[in-house]
Amino acid sequence: MSFRILIVLMGLCLMGNAPAAPLDVVATSPSLGALVRAVAGERLEPTILAGPERDLHQLQAKPSMMRALRDADLVVAIGAELEVGWLPAAIAGAANPAIQPGRDGYFEAAAQVELLDVGGPADRALGDVHPVGNPHVDLDPVRMARIAAALAERLARLDPAGAEIYRSGAAVFAQAVEQRVADWRARLAGAPGVLLYHRDAIYLLDRFGVPLLGTIESTPGVPPSGQDLLDLTAKLKGRAGVVIQAPYQSPQAPAKLARDLGWRLERLPLAPPLEADGTGYLEHIERWVEAIAAARP
Repeated sequence: MSFRILIVLMGLCLMGNAPAAPLDVVATSPSLGALVRAVAGERLEPTILAGPERDLHQLQAKPSMMRALRDADLVVAIGAELEVGWLPAAIAGAANPAIQPGRDGYFEAAAQVELLDVGGPADRALGDVHPVGNPHVDLDPVRMARIAAALAERLARLDPAGAEIYRSGAAVFAQAVEQRVADWRARLAGAPGVLLYHRDAIYLLDRFGVPLLGTIESTPGVPPSGQDLLDLTAKLKGRAGVVIQAPYQSPQAPAKLARDLGWRLERLPLAPPLEADGTGYLEHIERWVEAIAAARP
């Protein structure tokens, strides 16, 4: 037997001995992918369907999503109808009964915590409305710690051998959040407020008592009119604040408002980088805290 063939056979043996991940987990967003890593550590590596540069309201189901979901043991979604335009179609196309809503293989983050903006209109003619509540829970680190605990229990049910790892990971993440919250609360005390493009950061503002000064779109999911911008400028002129928009939102209106008001404009993603873990998620929140705290005159 030649040396080259021996090396190939040894490599195949090593590959055969490499432990496979016990669960195939798919997360819809980088925030939830970071939470899976925070809870599971190296035991699981999630597949993430959309990067932080994508608007989860506006995606379409793709064959690549269906392939990722076909063999999944668990799909971790934001929920509260944020992914309603594409995730149900992707799950249907995957033809995987294990991840259907209501099964153990389907987990919604928003279903684990209390929501804001509950009870709004259900008419889609009024824009991207969410009558069950605002779905953007992933910008609140305290809610994310609670979601991590619920996710750990779901993972433990699906993979009992890893239960201790999952529960320990969720506890460590909750402790890390608790250690940062007091500092963030102190730095955001007295912050003058934020003008958002969409009501996508209200959980973070509500958590730390930061005023929401308004939203650039008067109807969710509909670009603002010239009159909307004039009304906002008249309402906010002379006050302090900061304009924050997500990178995928149109930049013209935020730039004009920031210029007319004399405020800073920040473009911040709603989710951390694709490769983020629990630490990366907390650094993502830190970027938001820095931007909001810097708005003081």
